[in-house]
Amino acid sequence: MAKRSETGDHSKSIPRGLPTRPKDVRVAPRARRIDWRRIGFISLGLGLFGAVYAFPELPAAVDPEGKEFVLSSEGKAALGLFLLAAVWWVFEVIPIGVTSIAIGVIQVLFLIRPAKIAFGDFMDPSVWFIIGSVVIGMAFSQTGLTKRMAYKMLLLVGERTSRIYLGCFAMTAGLTLIMAHTAVAAAIYPLLMAIYTLYDEDNRPTRFGKGLFIGMAFVAGTGSIITLLGAARGAVAIEFFSGIVGRDIGFFELSYYMAPVGIVMTFLLWLFFMVLYRPEHKTIPGLKERVTTLNNNLGPITQNEKLTLVIVGVAIVTLGLRAVVPELQFLHKSAVILMTTLAFFIFKVLTIEDLERIPWNIILLFGGAMSIGFCLWDTGAAAWLAIQFVGVIQNAGWFVFVMGIAIFVLIMTNLIMNVAAIAISLPVALVVAPYLGVAPEVVLFSSLVVAGMPFLLLVGAAPNAIAYESKQFTSGEFFMTGLPASAILVVVLAVFVAVIWPLMGMPVTVG
Repeated sequence: MAKRSETGDHSKSIPRGLPTRPKDVRVAPRARRIDWRRIGFISLGLGLFGAVYAFPELPAAVDPEGKEFVLSSEGKAALGLFLLAAVWWVFEVIPIGVTSIAIGVIQVLFLIRPAKIAFGDFMDPSVWFIIGSVVIGMAFSQTGLTKRMAYKMLLLVGERTSRIYLGCFAMTAGLTLIMAHTAVAAAIYPLLMAIYTLYDEDNRPTRFGKGLFIGMAFVAGTGSIITLLGAARGAVAIEFFSGIVGRDIGFFELSYYMAPVGIVMTFLLWLFFMVLYRPEHKTIPGLKERVTTLNNNLGPITQNEKLTLVIVGVAIVTLGLRAVVPELQFLHKSAVILMTTLAFFIFKVLTIEDLERIPWNIILLFGGAMSIGFCLWDTGAAAWLAIQFVGVIQNAGWFVFVMGIAIFVLIMTNLIMNVAAIAISLPVALVVAPYLGVAPEVVLFSSLVVAGMPFLLLVGAAPNAIAYESKQFTSGEFFMTGLPASAILVVVLAVFVAVIWPLMGMPVTVG
């Protein structure tokens, strides 16, 4: 007879845990829900591409000097691809990096550009600059510098969430005065994550989270317009201006006119986010005590932290000197920023595990942005589009012309890299301006203002995409937030163009 257990149960005859399913019973798989919204937007993007691709030949664009710009079949296809990418990026029907891959694939399959060129743009020096900037942010996070910075700032601004907003925005804008906004966003991002952990330990999406990260992206662009160190677009625009107008714009002249705009927009964006994304809690109770304890637990600054600061400091100084010393122009900004990556691994600040954490979805996003931007330029679609737009407003008054050009640049900078948006629109606008009695300076500065603030699409600027990694908002929420923010930008620019810049001495018309 089988021996009973001490409890009187037959250990082998009674199953433990959940009852098992009989072998002859099958559970039907759950029916997969069809996501009609996703299918609809995928189809919309493909439909727009197909419609533009199949459209009959469009009329040539004619500039004020009578030169014709014919839109080739490749240019027409590039415009269609441009619309497809915009729809898929905005509504995120597939991962944003995969949409970028589609940009390269469609260029090759439809013979818009050769594969070597279409995919080669994915590794443009600007993309490498973004990779280097992201690695800087990783180094700040890995060494603990971001936590140290976050705790110091929180001890300064206190427990009120409104002041935390303001402190984060002011710090972001301030850093863009001396370093590229991409590098600033990459360094600030882990700092904001450290701050947000104190607000919500589960990192769930909240109004405060949306305002904190979207606000960082917006303000990074706002601050970057003030000096030539904030972004490459300023140097590119001044180069076009010098070649067409025959006058140079100095480092401090640019800051003189742009600083008031940047300061006003930073303050208005703080008020904007306080209204649109008012934090759920007015304060974070006990924050000061928690931050004091956490700050004390960090101990004295470590060797790796000092090393990271030295490496990044050398890169920032080099980039700054490069902007003002002609003899250093041979040092490409991407090579300078990537030297920090080499140094981090040479001195073992970072390891191979850190390298594997690079957000390749974001890198692919900007690779695709460069590819579609160059595609529009190489096929002539960009020039055709710009001249068609200028033709609509060239008979308007000077103010309407300036604001019209600015709005065109604003639209373009949200869809392609801002340097490409400047390259597409500014030369055409500077050629047309004298015919309307418009001073070239006001065209230059107004274009630079809006080129630095792409508030609608993630692809518009690297800080937008870096902020997206927080998972606090969707691309659709970013777009809807950007609409009123862009309207505020246009109103502020209009006031500066019509009133403030003339009072500061900027010419707006020519006799």
